[in-house]
Amino acid sequence: MLLRIFMIALGSLFILEVIYLAFVSHYNIGWFITICLGIFLIVYGIFFTSINNLMSHGLLLWLRYFVYGCLIFFCGVVAFLAIYGHNDNVTYNEDAVIVLGAGLRGAQVSDALARRLEAAYDYWQENPDAVIVTTGGQGPKELRSEGEAEAEYLIALGVPEGKIVVEDRSTSTRENFLFARELLAEEFTEPYKVAYVTNAFHIYRAGKIAAETDLAAAHYHGGLAWYMAPVSYAREFAAVVSYWLTHIL
Repeated sequence: MLLRIFMIALGSLFILEVIYLAFVSHYNIGWFITICLGIFLIVYGIFFTSINNLMSHGLLLWLRYFVYGCLIFFCGVVAFLAIYGHNDNVTYNEDAVIVLGAGLRGAQVSDALARRLEAAYDYWQENPDAVIVTTGGQGPKELRSEGEAEAEYLIALGVPEGKIVVEDRSTSTRENFLFARELLAEEFTEPYKVAYVTNAFHIYRAGKIAAETDLAAAHYHGGLAWYMAPVSYAREFAAVVSYWLTHIL
């Protein structure tokens, strides 16, 4: 009985989260995955005994095991991303810090992006000689480039304008790194040390992309609002699995 109540409550929270995010952020595949997971948990919780009895033999039993396997795989990948993302490896003697872009709400940074910027500021306090590269172009429904909004946010926190380099053309994580490299080539001579800042769920895949752009970068994670975690990790799960399928297999 407690398991059924837990499943129904968790599924309801997932659906309520997506309803809330519909008013404050842009749609992404994480919404779809979270809603599907929420519906699955609610339906399974309500009809727990009936479903288990129905799927207790033959092909339906194997289908049940397959679903369990998928859920275990999903939870395993999410746990890996969370653990990996929370283990920073910066040395605080990097020459530059690249803040990876995220969405704006009109002209203002989103909560996820604000947390990346606050992490970059925390890092900069430990290493004030570092240059901070803010990245991101102007996306749909955004009133200015992400890089410009990020720079303004950092200046308000107390970072001198002269320590900020704005990259305002990129539209993806890959371009964040590529265009940031172009700007850093004007600031430093090789070799120089770089770190990147993003939210914990994004650290792993961002590191793979950085390596593909010939950047050997350390990483430092920003926080994430608790209510954003299910959708954010669900979206990243899909992105990481897609990355593995296209780059490893």
